[in-house]
Amino acid sequence: MEKHASRFRALGPGLLMATAAIGGSHLVASTQAGALFGWQLFGLIILINVLKYPFFRFAVDYTMNQRESLVHGYFRQGRSYLVIFTVLAVVAAIVNTAGVLLLTANLLKFMLPGNLDIVVVSALLVLGCVLFLLLGEYRSLDLLARVMMVVLSLLTVAAVLYALVQLGPQGNVPTDYVSPSPWNFAALAFLVAMMGWMPAPIEISVINSIWLQEKRRVVPLSRRGGLFDFNVGFWATAALALCFLALGALIQHGSDQEIAMGSSAFAEQLVGMYAASLGEWTRWLVILVAFFCMFGTTLTVLDGYARGLHIATQLLWQGKTTDRVHGYSTILLMQALAGLGIIAFFRGALAPMLAFAMTAAFLTTPLFAWLNFVLARRAATPQQKTTKKYKLLHGWAWLGLIYLVGFAAFYLAWLLFWR
Repeated sequence: MEKHASRFRALGPGLLMATAAIGGSHLVASTQAGALFGWQLFGLIILINVLKYPFFRFAVDYTMNQRESLVHGYFRQGRSYLVIFTVLAVVAAIVNTAGVLLLTANLLKFMLPGNLDIVVVSALLVLGCVLFLLLGEYRSLDLLARVMMVVLSLLTVAAVLYALVQLGPQGNVPTDYVSPSPWNFAALAFLVAMMGWMPAPIEISVINSIWLQEKRRVVPLSRRGGLFDFNVGFWATAALALCFLALGALIQHGSDQEIAMGSSAFAEQLVGMYAASLGEWTRWLVILVAFFCMFGTTLTVLDGYARGLHIATQLLWQGKTTDRVHGYSTILLMQALAGLGIIAFFRGALAPMLAFAMTAAFLTTPLFAWLNFVLARRAATPQQKTTKKYKLLHGWAWLGLIYLVGFAAFYLAWLLFWR
């Protein structure tokens, strides 16, 4: 019993990572993959999750061995690496904040009386998120992640199983419908974008290492406990990605309804998918749960990037980090305002911006994957390097690097010479 209790206490950072991943790669990319192409990308989602696993795992290995975050590791590796991470993290933080905030605001708008402007709803929402983070700090975020992941997982699995029983594997697809193929150049941009945020942008591995450090301040955490938490979060995220693809394939694929890429219409379709599977009587329950799940995603995106950028800027300017919180608060507010500004002034271009962010995430994945690999190898003890698990994981990582570098090079060549 004590063993299980200690593992439960260790849960937190991995679930935060899973919560942060849901907003873009799952609700958007996975669902659209099923809606557009049916079951055809099921294997690719499994493949990209499996191949990226070692590089997210290395963040945990490094943090548990060195007792510091990956941001510190980048800084020790070379100032240029930390500068690159900081620049990419700033762009990702603003775009991702705008994306998940707008999705969450549209879900909240369903539940509010009247017809409030989406910018007003977004402003109220981001104010609530900032106050929650500044007043509740890590403990509240940790608890919320556990609750939201359990509720979302149960509801999503129930929706998929019910749809399978009612509709069968073919879903709502007409018998004479011919599914478009994703294995052509026309779909290449979509595949790259989907893989960029599957299961999450690679910088989430850095944020996960920061949350892991925060968790260690709250409860004693062993290396085994840290790995258990990470594995639960990572593989739960991968499983949910397949569930969202299944919902898109069973309910939306083959229908006459246009697949919504914009935030407002997509939020309506998302709730409609659950209601179509579980019944109209669940619509308000689904709206409420979906909102709180996206609220959790917005919180983790705001908190994670703000923590990462706070540490990065301290190291770049001072060469060390402190426990002062006013820097985190300042960055959090700037990030929130920048995301809200994008919603207010560039909401029409949000879908292309998300596609750009997802594509950029895939193209930068090999760089950070390699750097995480190098840091984990340097942090490993001589005893760890002799184990079969270590050798297996590093062989696994080489396969992932070959795939990631090869596919990124192929996509760049297509953009430059063949498009």
